[in-house]
This record gives sequence, C-alpha cells and structure tokens, in this order.
Amino acid sequence: MKVTQEKLPASQVGLEIEVTPELSQKTYDRVLQDFTRSLNIPGFRKGKVPKQVLIQRIGSLRINASVVEELVDTALKEAIKQEKIDALGNFQLKSSFDELVGNYKPGAALTFSASVDVPPEVNLKQYKDFTVQAEEVKPDPEKVDSVIENYRTQLATLIPIEDRPAQKGDVSVIDFKGRFTPAEGEEEIEVPGGEASDFQLELEDGRFIEGFIDGIFGMKPGETKEISVTFPEDYPQEQLAGRPAKFEITLKELKGKELPEVDDDFAKEASGDEYETIAEMREALEKRFNDEAEQQTKTNKEEALLNELLNQVEADLPETMIEREVEYMVTQTAMQLQQQGIDIKRLLNKDTIPMLKERSRPDAIERIKRTLALGEVAKKESLKVEEDELNTKIQELLTELAGRDIDMDRLRSAVEEDLLKEKIMDWLIANSTIELVPEGTLKKDEPDEDGFDDDETEAEAVEVEVVE
Repeated sequence: MKVTQEKLPASQVGLEIEVTPELSQKTYDRVLQDFTRSLNIPGFRKGKVPKQVLIQRIGSLRINASVVEELVDTALKEAIKQEKIDALGNFQLKSSFDELVGNYKPGAALTFSASVDVPPEVNLKQYKDFTVQAEEVKPDPEKVDSVIENYRTQLATLIPIEDRPAQKGDVSVIDFKGRFTPAEGEEEIEVPGGEASDFQLELEDGRFIEGFIDGIFGMKPGETKEISVTFPEDYPQEQLAGRPAKFEITLKELKGKELPEVDDDFAKEASGDEYETIAEMREALEKRFNDEAEQQTKTNKEEALLNELLNQVEADLPETMIEREVEYMVTQTAMQLQQQGIDIKRLLNKDTIPMLKERSRPDAIERIKRTLALGEVAKKESLKVEEDELNTKIQELLTELAGRDIDMDRLRSAVEEDLLKEKIMDWLIANSTIELVPEGTLKKDEPDEDGFDDDETEAEAVEVEVVE
C-alpha cells in the first residue's frame, strides 16, 4: 500500500493513501457477502441471492458506500502501522466521502487523503540558568502556642456559673424562637428552623448569626430576652437573606471553661499518649511547622521555575491531547464535588459541562505544556528513575496501603511519574538562581489566566455559576 506523509499544523500528519486493486476487490466481495447473509429476499434462501439481484435490490450506491467506508477504515489503520506513526487519535477523512463513493469501481485502486493527531514536537528555548524570585515561608513562632491552646480548649472542663452574667468564651444552654416579616406590610411568621430547646452554644464570634451572640452577653441564667438581628445578604435560605428578625432567648444554663494546666499529663492526654512530656509535644509541633514551611518554600521555588519554563516551551498541541486533558480535569472536578456531598447530576449537565470544559481549556493547555517541558528537560539531561528506587518507593506505599485493592500497573506508573518529576525539579533548582523574598511579596489579587481567583477551585466556580 502506497502512503505519502505530509506535516500539518496543530501537530497533525496528513496521509495520502492508495488502496491496492487487490484490497479493493477483496473488500467489495466481502461486503457483498455480508449483505447476502443478512438480507431476506423473497424467492431466495438467505446467503444464496445472485449478485445481480442483490445489487438491483440494494443499489450499487449503497454497496459502494459500505465498501468505501470499510476500505478507508482498514487502509488508515494499516497505513499508521506500516509507517510506524505514533497516532494519538482524531482521525479525519480529508477527501470527500461522496466523491470517493461516486468514483469507486470494484477492483480499481482507491486513493484518499486523511489526517491524524501525533505527539507534538517540543522546543525549549532555555531550560537552565534561570533567575527567578520565590516567596520564602517561615514558620509562625506563635503557632505552637496557638495549637496547644486549642488542645486546652478541647479538653476544658465545663463548670456551672451562677454568680455572674454571660461573657465571651462561656458555653450557654438556651431556648430560642425566631420570627421575621417576609415583606413590608405582611405579618410576622416563624423563622424556618429558627426554634430550639436546650441548645448548647459557645459564646464565640462567628458561631451564629451576627448579633445573636452579642445579645446573650450580660444575660443571667433564668433570664429571657428578645434580641433583633439581620440575616446576611448571602444567607442560604433566600426568604431570610437580608431580612431583619427577632429572637426570644431564654438562658437556661451558663458554663465556664476550666482549662487544664500545660504539663506532661496534658501532653499525654492531648496527644493520645504519643508524647510523654510537654517538651516532646512542643518539639514535635515546632518540627512539623518548620517542615511545612520548608516544603511550601520549595513548592514556591518549583512553581516559579515551572512558570519560567512554560515561557520557554514551544509546542503545537494537537486537539486530541487537549481534549483528553480537559476530560480528565472535568472528571476530577466531578469527583471533588461528589466528595463534598454535592449532587453532581444537578451541577454537571448538558448545559454546565460545555461551560466547564471551555473554562478548563486554558489550564489544560498550560498543564500539557508544563508536562512536555519537564519531559524535554529529562531527555536533555538523561534524568531517569532507577529501578531500585522505584521498587523501594512502591514497597513503602504498599505497606501504607496494606489490605486495599491495588492496581499495580497504575501504582507503578504513578510512582515513577512522581519520582521523575521530583528529580527534574531538584535538577532545575540546582541549576538556577532563585532569590527568596518575604511571604506575600509576589501574591496578586487578580484572577488567574484560567479565569479563577487564586483561592477558587474549578469545582467551586462551576457550583457558584450554576447556583447564580
């Protein structure tokens, strides 16, 4: 079979394929035989219909169309195999199918044009000796005390209070009932879900509707009081959003927190016997926060280098590659929404999925280019994962995942990919100049190129857009 290749834009290969007369005739005969076996024609047994009767009954145009369709499919697959083309997909017939059918003659050669997507050629204008800035994250010296204080609060003993009014930090037990006016001129009605008895409420900021906690301050056990509040404009229940309301509150009990002493016994209880002394706990917390800060600093370095590397990569991406990455991202978003307990059937439908795909496309292109660029660095510097380190890491993970059903091929592939990326990033860091700047220096409050704010995920974005 004669095949002529042509390089096309968007990482496509054009193919002109000449089907041999032998294959043309063989395919024609097989298609006729298939029709003979499948059709019921009065007066003839199935499979015994004469050729001319079959052609007259079905029509030569329909038969030729079936033959050409099979020839194109067979010849295209054979051409890709013959020419050893690394085809990704997106097979497109460039010739007019109707013209091919109209010109087809059994036993005559058939020539047609098609195209396929192939992996793109990647060019890195520069891949080392970068000079970039990255934010240095330093551990917060007050974080250890903050965590320990949080543990103290969790382990606090509640002591009844009778000799003073309620104040911030107390724990109250209340009965309450709310009423609001749905619209101007209408009568007050009960707040849906706005009634409870023996409700335990910690008197801390942000625990309830703004103004509710403040209204309890100064009350004494046994006292009943009416307070006025306003529901937030973004309150989930639309009928209450932004509406003023009144709550009748009865303070039934008031309790204060007696915090435990920060000593060795406290350390053992708070850690579930993981630490014997408070010194051990502090040391472990300090190490954890130091490690987290170091890891975040390294992540910032990697991100700065990846962004610079992205500026240096040239690759004409095929549509197949982009579509696959977009599909992957949409699937990940669906899984994330599902894990959040959100009904994905409501959010992801025929209207929202195209929107999400369109929003994901720029990010998908960026992700592909990053991956291709990292692959080029590995190729140029002969970076690879050794078999022994791969097996060691896999064994570590198998120990952690003991008892679970593991797809070993997928696990091996994922581990090798992660280890190789780690090697590449370590090499880039070692071969670049990175200026560390204070945390917060480089952050911007502008939307990213993908259309999301810095702290907005795709899942959150699609959820918000659908709700609106």
